[in-house]
Amino acid sequence: MAKERFVEVYSQGITNVEKIIVDTETGVNYILASSALTVGCGMSVLVDQNGKPIVTPIS
Repeated sequence: MAKERFVEVYSQGITNVEKIIVDTETGVNYILASSALTVGCGMSVLVDQNGKPIVTPIS
């Protein structure tokens, strides 16, 4: 079976949900936020205090 390209490493919330997703090929972290109250969803690269993408080392 092929390795998953994206993996969820963190999740919080029930109605308003935030998840951190990691790209297993690049290590780049993304934040996914969704709200059942407004039926909206958004995804963005997660950045550090200097505006650089947060990258998880891939082994």
